[in-house]
Amino acid sequence: MSKIKAGILALENGEIYRGKAFGTVKTVVGESVFNTSMTGYQEILTDPSYYAQIVTMTAPQIGNYGINLDDVESDSPKVAGFIVREISPLSSNWRSRQELDDYLTEFGIPGLSGVDTRTITKNLRTHGSLKACLSTEDISGAEAVQCARDWPGLLGIDFVKEVTCKSTYTWDPEGKDKDPFTVKGTRFLDPPKKKKIYKVVAYDFGAKYNIFRKLRYHGFDVEVVPADTPADKVGALKPDCIFLSNGPGDPAPLTYIHKAVAELIQRYPTFGICLGHQIITHALGAKTFKLKFGHRGSNQPVKNLETGEVYITSQNHGFAATREELEKTDAIVTEINLNDQTVAGLRLKDKPVFSVQYHPEASPGPHDTDKLFEKFYKIVEDQKNSI
Repeated sequence: MSKIKAGILALENGEIYRGKAFGTVKTVVGESVFNTSMTGYQEILTDPSYYAQIVTMTAPQIGNYGINLDDVESDSPKVAGFIVREISPLSSNWRSRQELDDYLTEFGIPGLSGVDTRTITKNLRTHGSLKACLSTEDISGAEAVQCARDWPGLLGIDFVKEVTCKSTYTWDPEGKDKDPFTVKGTRFLDPPKKKKIYKVVAYDFGAKYNIFRKLRYHGFDVEVVPADTPADKVGALKPDCIFLSNGPGDPAPLTYIHKAVAELIQRYPTFGICLGHQIITHALGAKTFKLKFGHRGSNQPVKNLETGEVYITSQNHGFAATREELEKTDAIVTEINLNDQTVAGLRLKDKPVFSVQYHPEASPGPHDTDKLFEKFYKIVEDQKNSI
């Protein structure tokens, strides 16, 4: 009988959690955060917004439906490490091609199970997101705590450059992936009605694949550009509109992106989500701040202040826009997070520009705000028709 490998999670405040190791044998450091989603662990693992973060899942059992090739949101897992109460001993799903343990091993990601994830989550809610060390190697608790404390953290660091694409490319040039709700021939949503196609230049700050699928589905040809693409090079691509994606880390040090976006929003209809929303905030001259423990999960309530509607949204971010500063710019705060009243959406008063602090493309759901892609299309259509 093989010996069960031990692992350890150590937080900068001295808390230590010991459990069973899975995934690869490795020691990593990162920001310890938690996610409250009941499903979607594969999308979470491959979401580039989680770069440099050690993610704890609050759902008690993870891995029960395995890993498939259709639901990844990037080319590989982007989390630094993965913490679960129990890793399922088997997976059962018609699309499953691999066990979670094997998947993380393949891509060099360490995991820890058999720990009290409720206590970890309560710790993070009390003290805020903490620097952490996760090790599946033979190191002491004191060594792990010191590793966590020595990590510089997220503030002031550009992590976008680690996850953005290396060069400009066209997403799905042959139009084979235009329906994000078709998997291996099984269609879950009727195709959209035929309509004029507009060209969107999408900045990849760490974009999830499903964003590009949704843009394609709702009537856009998608040209993806790296995060450091200046405004003049974007203009040379002759876009009808601009999209700003999600991404990891602190938006404040990304001054090269602030500059480009400040120019582009004066010229093109623009839609930003998550980090893209924060980039627009900085481009307008306002600032962002770090949340205590962030918003991470598929059950985040948002209220639209203009319509009174309340949506359940998927979110993954640790920073938020400063409302008082935004209201001194040309922006109108359109949505708020009902848990803490932070800014969840904005639009410009006199420009076809808007953004949200959540994921309307969420897969798996909720799909309450999928209509924002339709809104973007209508804004672009109206803008083109007015010329």
